[in-house]
Amino acid sequence: MAAFCCGAGLSAILTPDLWPRVSPMRRREFITLLGGALAAQAIPANAQELRVRTVGVLMGFANDAEAKARVQAFEQGLERVGWSVGQNLRIEYRYAEADSVRMQALAKELVELKPDCIVGHSTPVVTALMTRTIPIVFVSVSDPVGSGFVASMARPAGNMTGFTIFPATITGKYLSILKEMMPQLARVAILYNADYARSFFLSSLVGAAREFKVQPITAQVRNPAEIESAIAKLGSEPRSGLIVMPENFTLVHRQLIISLAAQFRIPTIYPYRYFADEGGLLSYGVDITDLFRRAAEYVSRILRGAKPADLPVQAPTKFELVINLKAARALGLIMPRTLLAGADQVIE
Repeated sequence: MAAFCCGAGLSAILTPDLWPRVSPMRRREFITLLGGALAAQAIPANAQELRVRTVGVLMGFANDAEAKARVQAFEQGLERVGWSVGQNLRIEYRYAEADSVRMQALAKELVELKPDCIVGHSTPVVTALMTRTIPIVFVSVSDPVGSGFVASMARPAGNMTGFTIFPATITGKYLSILKEMMPQLARVAILYNADYARSFFLSSLVGAAREFKVQPITAQVRNPAEIESAIAKLGSEPRSGLIVMPENFTLVHRQLIISLAAQFRIPTIYPYRYFADEGGLLSYGVDITDLFRRAAEYVSRILRGAKPADLPVQAPTKFELVINLKAARALGLIMPRTLLAGADQVIE
């Protein structure tokens, strides 16, 4: 019965004159073999995509409206490249709420789930996720090389890759905008969470402050009380400006910062447009929602076999300027025409 091992033999056994002479035991063997052959033919070439893949996502801030917009953009990006939540994809979301203890616990929880890929939002989150066994796509990281996430932007070399948000020189750009709005500016403070204080942005601020002949101030804060104290102290000095750095802590406490800046009449620049949408004077930065949409492509490529080491880190290519004229009028500022002409959106 060697004919069982080839297609020609199968065809021969199926002929009416040979089938009756095959013993019942051989018939059963044949039927089993035939079923296996048909099942093998039914498996598509991309069978790995039929398996439900798991992606973990750890957000640095709370599950608020802004987070929901990013989640929506991320899932829409995945759908465009063939992934559907509930069908061939499962996503495990976690929100650290700018709490370092909670962040560590959630990072450990996600890693223990052993997902096929993890998306980490912000430098502190990716630091907490540090693992060499699971591919990681980061979003909203400023200095991936200095943070030890990748060997270089072009060749990450490890299990991480992703999307950066701001170059170190952004503080110089912020200061130039402040000076254009307020030529009499004498001092500027940079507000950031002291728990994650790094010199990445500070050296650029010091250099730009020297160029524009203003005094640079570091306003390190760890809680709402310190935010209020730092802004009140700055507000007691005339001709002061404020730069709010892009991080989970300032995002979570953005309403407090916006209201205090208005109360103490301090011209303030914010990193993302939703600060201006919510009453802040001016924002200049990247579209983070779009970064999450773009991150979906990297996640898809990894799920289909690509290695993070082969996917270069991408820097932002477009920055958007949003001006809130209502906030400007409340501060008694007249926006220069050059700024208004270059704005992507002017909120009346």
